Amino acid sequence: MNRLALAAGLTGFTGVALGAFGAHGLNLDAEAAGWWQTATLYALVHAVAALAVALSDRAGLVRRGGWAFILGALVFSGCLYAMALGAPRWLGAVVPLGGLMFLAGWALVAAGATRR
Repeated sequence: MNRLALAAGLTGFTGVALGAFGAHGLNLDAEAAGWWQTATLYALVHAVAALAVALSDRAGLVRRGGWAFILGALVFSGCLYAMALGAPRWLGAVVPLGGLMFLAGWALVAAGATRR
């Protein structure tokens, strides 16, 4: 079983479902709607990136980058979704940690691409 592909698929599914829920099922103020849209965009982009890594024949650093994308989506998007639904605003201080995971993922993919 390709666990990274599974995680990417679940992240993508969740991003689409929550994006639709936010667009059609929630009545959010402008700030919360912006958080919701940003969370959805970043989750979907990084789900696709993680899937690309999972379907490649690369291992090592590149594969770790894929997992960093999944963890980044969980932290970054998860905190933004929670804040949009009324969670404490101090979660906003955690959101950049998810962003750092995204950056680490891209750096790992780039570093891994330079290796055989």
